[in-house]
Amino acid sequence: MKLVLDKKHENRVEFLVDGISLPFANMLRRYAISSIPVLAVDSVVFYDNNSAFWDEYLAHRLGLMPIITPEKLPESTEIVFTLDAEGPKIVYASDMKSSDKEISIAKDKLPFVTLGPNQHVRLEAKAILGTAKQHAKFQAGIVSYGEDGKGLRFTVESFFQMTPTDVLQRTCDVIESDINDVEAALGETKPVKKSKKKKTEETVEPKKEENVEEEEKLKKTEAKEKSKKKK
Repeated sequence: MKLVLDKKHENRVEFLVDGISLPFANMLRRYAISSIPVLAVDSVVFYDNNSAFWDEYLAHRLGLMPIITPEKLPESTEIVFTLDAEGPKIVYASDMKSSDKEISIAKDKLPFVTLGPNQHVRLEAKAILGTAKQHAKFQAGIVSYGEDGKGLRFTVESFFQMTPTDVLQRTCDVIESDINDVEAALGETKPVKKSKKKKTEETVEPKKEENVEEEEKLKKTEAKEKSKKKK
């Protein structure tokens, strides 16, 4: 397989690949879109909201905000975001306070809600890990490919939870993990086959030796009988 990087942007890369089949390329695309664990807001508790938007609308906006997702987080990871804002002002993603200093909303300048005078929003949001198989808010990005004169041209665009190169790397890690799981599941039958071969070899070899010894004894007795007759 030969891979050549063609273009690289903040959240997008394009590269050419030669030496892989279309089924493998499609597997890579589907895994990248649906199987990478990503942090996203899953539940919100509103303590106060007298803005122009109802609770469900604001909760939906929070769920779609990309959250920086470090690699190899435990499945039980929970990050709590809090907000206490009062108008008049535009509330941005940067106003959300995270329980983890390394994890925050990926884009600080994403507008969340506009508050007028005497309007107030106070909430607590919990983010968990999930995959796009569960909900689109857990999707890490978009991957596409097409045939090119030199092979297949891939385009990987992340949604800012991670870099596009991380999207590819984590995709390969998930594929490798699934392959290992399959091998482990099938590995229970392998030792049985090997042990059977060993048993057959151990039981066959002594029989061969016994047959050789018996043949030598018969030859010796026949030779003795012939010598007696000659006498």
